[in-house]
Amino acid sequence: MRSLCLLATFAIWISPALAAEPSMESVIDEQIAAKIKTEGIAPAVQAGDAALIRRLTLDLVGRIPTAGEVDAYAKSQDPAKRSQLVDRLMASPAFARYQAIQFDVMLSEQAGKTGLQDYLKLALQENRPWNAIFRDLMLPDEADPKKKGASNYLRPKLTDLDKLTAEVSVAFFGVNVSCAQCHDHPNVKDWTQEHFYGLKGFFARTYDASGFLGEREAGLVKYKPTKGPEAKAKLMFLTGASVESKTIRELDKDEQKKEKESIEKAKASKVAPPAPAFSARAELVKLALQPKESAFFAKSIVNRLWHRYLGYGLVTPLDQMHSENEPSHPALLDALAERMKAAKYDLNVLTRGIVMSQAYSRASAYESESQPAASTFAVARLKPLTPQQLATSLKIATSDPKQFENLKVDEFEKKIEQIEQSARGFASLIAQPGVDTFQIGVSEALLFSNSDRTQKEFLTDGGGTLLARAKTEADPAKMMVQTVFGRAITETETKAFAAFLAARADRPAEGHRQLLWALLASPEFRFNH
Repeated sequence: MRSLCLLATFAIWISPALAAEPSMESVIDEQIAAKIKTEGIAPAVQAGDAALIRRLTLDLVGRIPTAGEVDAYAKSQDPAKRSQLVDRLMASPAFARYQAIQFDVMLSEQAGKTGLQDYLKLALQENRPWNAIFRDLMLPDEADPKKKGASNYLRPKLTDLDKLTAEVSVAFFGVNVSCAQCHDHPNVKDWTQEHFYGLKGFFARTYDASGFLGEREAGLVKYKPTKGPEAKAKLMFLTGASVESKTIRELDKDEQKKEKESIEKAKASKVAPPAPAFSARAELVKLALQPKESAFFAKSIVNRLWHRYLGYGLVTPLDQMHSENEPSHPALLDALAERMKAAKYDLNVLTRGIVMSQAYSRASAYESESQPAASTFAVARLKPLTPQQLATSLKIATSDPKQFENLKVDEFEKKIEQIEQSARGFASLIAQPGVDTFQIGVSEALLFSNSDRTQKEFLTDGGGTLLARAKTEADPAKMMVQTVFGRAITETETKAFAAFLAARADRPAEGHRQLLWALLASPEFRFNH
């Protein structure tokens, strides 16, 4: 295990403008602390080593830490050990793999089924900036190996352009404009039909050309306002900024004929149709990243990642970023958005700043009956494990902890990747938690309570398993708690578990199995805390 303490090099680009400024984590902590003080709240203490390494490992690479990783972190006296841990986890190949899953879930209702995850994994391995990922997804080029699979974002959504418009707006701009489809938004003056159909106009020319994305030379979106005659939509962004073009019109018959011939020719050659001279989607990308318009783009990704790591957004709901729904910390959201722009939308800079903050590392236990509001970030919020986190963590928790010891870094990473792959089938049986809601369904409850699959995958005592190791341990309960929960066993647990196993002294293997099942099925294991 000692070799795992060797830190991989993790280079994060920092602009000269940022170098002389306070760190991102200090900006976060200053703003959060100011509100906590204003509201007269006592914040929770900082989480201990065992809780923090578990939280960081789950959030960054999608698994619980091994017993050896927890032990090494707890024993280290290096004041920089947290920073070193974050750098090691973010340098791990597992970081890009797990973050790709998370972004796939964020971007697609069909996460894991479209092939988009393959593109995301490559993009995140290269630390491609968020604005570049946005551009790739809006303007995919399947001939470019670096963009292969990017068309799997737009293409499956083309059957419903209204839904596509709303999903793009939610994912990239933090705005749900769907309520302005039939009429101006009844409660939010910011959003009118003109905004919805103006945004739809950027996608209305796009079509599926036998697996390739095509885009027409011209196009026109019409809509029926609540009052007055039928209207023609501009190519308009959420800020009201619009693009003027002579192509905002319907194709005439000759153009339609030529387009059909071009599509058929491309289809026969199995290539994408020729790109138009004027691309509406390209104009959207340009417009969305302009200085004024980019506030939506930058704030949305800040809010999304903040929610991912702290369990609650600076703006909530995540798709309601408008003038009548103020952020909990407006100055902080503005500051982090500006930092993102200055860092050229480097997702790793934002991620590292968030997880290095004291706001992130507060304990989830609070020494009072009255819990502070989630929007104060005075106490850590419990987060249900994602399907991949849960399945991979179950595999690690039920493996013999000795098999992870004395491995070189590349050997350890390869083993973790194999475990991830073996966990995918079980992960597919677990429901994805909602953005701000979580309810364990009947299927998951039954899966853990009486499923043969759970028994066979996690509760056997063959070689290389935790239960096999338990047979050789003088104190199997202590070893199980350390491996499954990543912490020391308590005195109360020691007494209770000893009594439980003593009552099953005539069948020790079954006693160990029942005890392990109880640990795995507990709330302590099910949540990131």
